[in-house]
Amino acid sequence: MHNKILILDFGSQYTQLIARNIRELNVYCEIQPCTKPVVYDEGLKGIILAGSPYSVNDPEAPKPDIQAMAQQLPVLAVCYGAQLLAQQSGGEVGKSAHREYGRAHLKGIVPNPLMEGVSEGSQVWMSHSDSVKKLAEGFEIIATTDSIPVAAFRSPASYAAHPVYGIQFHPEVTHSLDGRTMLKNFIVGVCGCQQDWTPAAFVEESVAALKAQIGDNKVVMALSGGVDSTVAAMLINRAIGKNLYCIFVDNGLLRKDEFQQVLDGYKTLGLNVKGVDASQRFYTEMAGVSDPEAKRKIIGRLFIEVFVEEGQILKDVSFLGQGTIYPDVIESMSVHGPSQTIKSHHNVGGLPEKMQLKLVEPLRALFKDEVRRIGTEMGIEHIFIGRHPFPGPGLGIRVLGAVSEEKVKMLQEADAIYINLLREKGLYDKVWQAGAMLLPVQSVGVMGDERTYEFTVALRAVTSVDGMTADWAHLPYDFLAQVSNDIINRVKGINRVVYDISSKPPATIEWE
Repeated sequence: MHNKILILDFGSQYTQLIARNIRELNVYCEIQPCTKPVVYDEGLKGIILAGSPYSVNDPEAPKPDIQAMAQQLPVLAVCYGAQLLAQQSGGEVGKSAHREYGRAHLKGIVPNPLMEGVSEGSQVWMSHSDSVKKLAEGFEIIATTDSIPVAAFRSPASYAAHPVYGIQFHPEVTHSLDGRTMLKNFIVGVCGCQQDWTPAAFVEESVAALKAQIGDNKVVMALSGGVDSTVAAMLINRAIGKNLYCIFVDNGLLRKDEFQQVLDGYKTLGLNVKGVDASQRFYTEMAGVSDPEAKRKIIGRLFIEVFVEEGQILKDVSFLGQGTIYPDVIESMSVHGPSQTIKSHHNVGGLPEKMQLKLVEPLRALFKDEVRRIGTEMGIEHIFIGRHPFPGPGLGIRVLGAVSEEKVKMLQEADAIYINLLREKGLYDKVWQAGAMLLPVQSVGVMGDERTYEFTVALRAVTSVDGMTADWAHLPYDFLAQVSNDIINRVKGINRVVYDISSKPPATIEWE
């Protein structure tokens, strides 16, 4: 059994960053709502209390008993957690003179296990409107800043059986330059965790667990060509071989030639895959529909119908495989209000019930970057591992407005020119996601001596870590000029190309 750190989620958008930092230190961790009771199993070595949009002085603020936790295990309380620790132990928390947000520098660092290796003046990142005004008797300040008298503190030995640390800043963000050091000090030095959570160990343990879970039963799984479903399928395939039946549906909304390219790629991976061309069925049902949500519902419903029809041809299937990853799991959990649902579940809902199958989700403990590392460990080709995220509805939400086969073909050509040039110029792996959008806008142009009235394509490219936030990619002007020139000259029906320079937030990555 691997050692484990438990992170209690109070609703902060930074909570996932804490988990990812710990995972990157090769220590397993889990996130659970702060309202859920802690189960002190054998592998659990420590608890981290994350930040929150709440004030500890709000009547509705969640307030689990920190002292009770510390009787069982070491505790690190971050931001809201630190304020809650101060309040519960008899200290005082109140509004800051001004909201403290941004860079600060630690000073007056007292030698202690949490701060080992952290230098005087180390930069940290603040994000809070409350501050600890007074600590309870016996609690010790271990760091301050110019504007915060209590930037970090620790409990006395009399408080609980295990040490408790409170820090007013966020160690998990890159702006806290020694934040990773502090997290390692806590999970390895204070909690005594072994750093053995590695891709190789995950693959070995997952395959053994899948064999035990599935046995001699059959699994059916929908593939998309993306990294999550591909890695999940390869893990299941390694466990049960030909008892995994994969279905790849062409909804007519894939990229140019993608259906055959992905099918050929899956064959080289040794997967048992059936390709189903249902493109005309999708085009027919989407004709004249322009509302983005209505389009998504049609695409989702038709996919379920096609997949169920194909699945029912198979006999004695017991499990449905899905590429669910950890953000899908934790974003669907409620944390008594503070938790915010950022996005809906990316897998197709309703399938397990409709097909009366049990779920098998080998990646549900992993973040996206971990999935890529697992895929690399398994020897999966970069064309799958390095593939940009692609929306489930595909080009159905990149053809803005009503979708037709003609518009999809036009966008496929423009998109192919864009993506191929990104690869050719060595830019593809430098952006997180890129794609072209066909706008429901026609404008006047001139080609030769002729006046044209044709469509506009918008190019989108963003840099990101996980898609939660994203900045527009600063692609070279000469590259953009070449893309524009090639699209206008080679794709009939398009006479104008624009580049989207909006960041997320406020703009989303997709336009619909």
